Amino acid sequence: MVASEPASLERSFGREAFGADPANYHAARPPYPQATWDALVQRAGLRAGIDILEIGAGTGLATIPLLTHDPARLVAIEPDTRLAAFLAKTAADPRLTVVGETFEDAELRPTSFDLVVSATAFHWLDAVPALKRIGGLLRDNGSVALIWNDFGDAGRPDPFHEATAHLFEGHRVSTGRGSGRLSFASDADARLADFDAAGFVADEPQFLRWTLALDPRGVRALYSTYSNVTALPPLERTRLLDGLFDVAGMQFGGRVERNMTTALYTARRAPDAHLAA
Repeated sequence: MVASEPASLERSFGREAFGADPANYHAARPPYPQATWDALVQRAGLRAGIDILEIGAGTGLATIPLLTHDPARLVAIEPDTRLAAFLAKTAADPRLTVVGETFEDAELRPTSFDLVVSATAFHWLDAVPALKRIGGLLRDNGSVALIWNDFGDAGRPDPFHEATAHLFEGHRVSTGRGSGRLSFASDADARLADFDAAGFVADEPQFLRWTLALDPRGVRALYSTYSNVTALPPLERTRLLDGLFDVAGMQFGGRVERNMTTALYTARRAPDAHLAA
């Protein structure tokens, strides 16, 4: 008998999954490697003086590095008003406009951006319709960059994940998990097919592999930001986080190493693509 796949959270849950404690989210989530931004300079036209749209900005883990490249303006879309308020305060900058709406509902002028970025957020959108809208928002020669800090790497052993898998049995999973052994971010064939269906010409995907070291408190803080953890009732959530804390301390001597993969997908609109903003 083949075990069934666990149920996934609804995409709409991403609009409210992360805003209960913005400060913890901002502190606990790891930054993107510097190579991420170097790649966007080389592959997606990230440079001074351009207009950038960011989709699913959260607390600004990508917004702040993007601002260091001195865009003329950066419009950050964040549907969770709690995260949007945190971002507007934390990353206050005259070049930054924070829009507390969904990408689908936000009023954006067609062909008004040089670069559209979504960082560890695009799996909450319906990919092809979202990409088609992005195509209509880009100027000629504009680019889209979809990036993820993916918690895992199918090609490397992951002892802490294996040791704690039983704590998650029966729980719903994030849309970012994808299907089978591939996460949404690591499923390159599916992401390239989305680009093609939406009228984009994509570059070869790039995957940066690295390791995140955490103590038990860091484990608890990080996992408390996961969507499938925030979706749990409070008592069940506390039991799960207590269990993770205990495993990190007792079985791993207070030091956990998690495999990380930063996935980068960049593309440009095909010249003859039929797109609408």
